[in-house]
Amino acid sequence: MGSSSGKVLPEPSKNGCLSLIDSVVNFKKQETDREKCKEKQQAWLWRRRNDRRASREGISEGVKELVNLEERMRNPNAKFRAKFDPRVTARYDIKALIGCGSFSRVVRTEHRRSRQPFAIKLLEVKGREGHEACQAELGVLRRVNHSNVIHLAEVFETPHRVYLVLELATGGELLERMVARGTFRERDATKALKMVASGLCYLHALGVIHRDLKPENLLYYHPGQDSRLIITDFGLACWDVKTPVSFQSKNVSTHDTNCNSSFSTIDFEKSRQGKDWAVRTLCGTPEYLAPEMLARRPCSSAVDMWALGVISYIVLSGSLPFDQSSRPRLFRAILRGSYSFHGDPWKSVSTLAKSFIDGLLTLEPERRMTAEEALKHPWLVSMAACSSNKNLHRSISRNLQRRASRASSRCPSSGSTPGSRISMKSGSRPGSGPWLGVSDRSQCLKIAT
Repeated sequence: MGSSSGKVLPEPSKNGCLSLIDSVVNFKKQETDREKCKEKQQAWLWRRRNDRRASREGISEGVKELVNLEERMRNPNAKFRAKFDPRVTARYDIKALIGCGSFSRVVRTEHRRSRQPFAIKLLEVKGREGHEACQAELGVLRRVNHSNVIHLAEVFETPHRVYLVLELATGGELLERMVARGTFRERDATKALKMVASGLCYLHALGVIHRDLKPENLLYYHPGQDSRLIITDFGLACWDVKTPVSFQSKNVSTHDTNCNSSFSTIDFEKSRQGKDWAVRTLCGTPEYLAPEMLARRPCSSAVDMWALGVISYIVLSGSLPFDQSSRPRLFRAILRGSYSFHGDPWKSVSTLAKSFIDGLLTLEPERRMTAEEALKHPWLVSMAACSSNKNLHRSISRNLQRRASRASSRCPSSGSTPGSRISMKSGSRPGSGPWLGVSDRSQCLKIAT
């Protein structure tokens, strides 16, 4: 049949040179690819060498701005750290901004070695007003040393800035603490007011008038029930003309880069000469102003006692004794001394408590209770032992909420916003005329011992 093989043999190429051409083309293509890869490697090495040279010689401005932006995004407090003297940042770690004013900034800090929290108040002293504000506050803080008064721990001074290191209060404001409590009775009110009166008694004995006493400036040192209540914010304080002033300073560490600094040794003779002008200055928070201040009469420590009467009224009721829709009406009510004990919860408040308030909200400063007399008042002495044990918390909280809602509904331009400071200087000071406006010394402070 046949002896042919079953294998199929490949047919010979019709064009024998085609396979040779394909191999040559492929070789050339591979060689071109290798050259391109080599060029890319050389370009990468060149860029890397230039980047290293740039890092040694200095980063470009654009890169610097990008780095600074990233740093600010990671740490929002970096811009505040830049305003602090290196001596301050070497000892304290700047944590967060607490508050600010026209001439000041307050930050929460931590001592690098002891890890103890502090508040540092930065005061700008370039202008005349900033210099006067710093001189007044620093002059007082260097002399006070009481458990119910803010404590100055350390001072750093430069030609244009002063840094006050103050112990930090974390217990909250007086009214905040009241609302946070589930119960609030007269006994609780007497404990708080007794601490405030004790601090005022000490200050007035030194000849210091606070002039801006209000619940926002009364802070608890810590959240515990046994915390002490502290008087803070001496930005508007002045010296009493009638009280002999002791100029002995307490031992406060002062770090001064300028040997000619006017704050290392404050000129107290000038302070004494300027006291008469200071006590004729209308300043403070409108709702707490004493009648003699509105009448432009020389004020004394009695203005603080009037403010204590307003605070006592608020603590027991949650409402203001003089609460009007406009500032002129408010001032007229204060000058008349027209307040009452009507409404809730005054029916549940003891007669001794009302007597305490009456003794403080007396129009004549000479007849008004002093801090020493307030501490001896039967209501504080007995700690409300004979008063009602009724819980006033619900009525106080409700009245505080009503007051807050009324304040938010008022137009800010009407000049009746509660809590805003005013400063109306009389023309008795040479070179100044009468004016009325928001005080330039306003500070959003939450600091104390």
